[in-house]
Amino acid sequence: MNGFTPQLLSRAEGIAKGKALREQVPRASHEEWKPSPDRAEPTAMLETSNQGRLPELIPLRYGRMLASPFAFLRGAACIMAFDLSKTPKTGIKVQAGGDCHLSNFGGYGTPERNLVFDVNDFDESLLAPWEWDVKRLATSIVVAGRSLKFSDKIGRTAAIAAVQSYREHMNEYTQMTPMEVWYDQIGVESLLAYTDRAKQLKKLKSEVEKARALTPVMELHKLTEIVDGQRRFISNPPLVSQPIPEDPLVAEMLSVFYKYRQTLREDIRILLDRYRIVDVAMKVVGVGSVGTRCGIALLVTGDNYPLFLQIKEARSSVLEPYAGKSSYDNHGQRVVAGQRLMQASTDIFLGWARGDLGHDFYLRQLRDMKISVEIESMNDTDLRGYSQLCGWALARSHARSGDRFVISGYLGQSDTFDLAIANFAVAYADQNDRDYQQLVAAVAAGKIKTIKG
Repeated sequence: MNGFTPQLLSRAEGIAKGKALREQVPRASHEEWKPSPDRAEPTAMLETSNQGRLPELIPLRYGRMLASPFAFLRGAACIMAFDLSKTPKTGIKVQAGGDCHLSNFGGYGTPERNLVFDVNDFDESLLAPWEWDVKRLATSIVVAGRSLKFSDKIGRTAAIAAVQSYREHMNEYTQMTPMEVWYDQIGVESLLAYTDRAKQLKKLKSEVEKARALTPVMELHKLTEIVDGQRRFISNPPLVSQPIPEDPLVAEMLSVFYKYRQTLREDIRILLDRYRIVDVAMKVVGVGSVGTRCGIALLVTGDNYPLFLQIKEARSSVLEPYAGKSSYDNHGQRVVAGQRLMQASTDIFLGWARGDLGHDFYLRQLRDMKISVEIESMNDTDLRGYSQLCGWALARSHARSGDRFVISGYLGQSDTFDLAIANFAVAYADQNDRDYQQLVAAVAAGKIKTIKG
């Protein structure tokens, strides 16, 4: 059970209910931000979030977060989750992403081999207030703008564009039937439309063509080598490492792989059985995920045609202390269920299992026609256009699981909510800068160890 209770309201009833909510929680109230009196030191919250992670990788996590305030924001979802819980809430819940920042959107291949654009990270996904995702996305836009040396006026304009896009597309989804919403996809052509710069467009088109042409065989020669007659992952410690066979983590990863098969559809199990697993390596991914147990597995057919899977630990969502515990016993299942609800189309190999050492994991294909947008090369127009696209993707995800009528009724036709969220984003970007500087100071004082990478 995912915790959703169907609200069978008509469009008119839902919109009226949303409008009535404005009396209890004015849309302008969402601009409010000030730290709660019971807010702990940011470094203390990060240290708490390190519990249960692999200790040898924690310095690398901090090293990545030190790169910039934007990198810090990416790794500090636990801090913002606490802060968001203190902000005004309408009481409407959706399947929230929990970590909706600009870098957690992108392109990928559907089972039909089409390229689409969508939310693409679900480690923190949980039934939670829809406003939290919108506020984190808007904040990430302002913080990213600062990292690009843009003024807050530019960053705020881009944040407004994202929220306006969310609001307008949510209104469009109220005009659709549930089936139409469910099947709606954002094609890759929308990704190509966010910029009008010839150089950026050429680069994007190149990335799209590379993604379409990418095959596991091409990845085989990038990621692996022949060692003593056997195909093995190329080591690049600490990013990719070959553990010793006696490492209990290897045994746990293998136990997860064999159990995970039972969570797949029967036809996909038959497909998976065409492969056998030949190697497992440990791989560091992302910023916030550094220190979690993450592996990559190489599978091959009888003719040595490869398949790559990622085996990633799923921990408790950062939203759980504030939105309620997951209804799933296995956090891997929580992540998979969240992804299936939020994404228009999901990986056929998506599944979960609990390892023999008690850790929860989910599995998916590695780099399946994925496209990541390079934020670092954007100009102000690109940032605004890409932010609009992310706002659209978030609205589509929320419309699938939440009450789109009530949310749309609350948002309305004016820019009141858009401006409030943009003001919050600028204020919280200031808070993020202060928190980042506290980490910088703690590292300089020798209280926290870091590794670059």
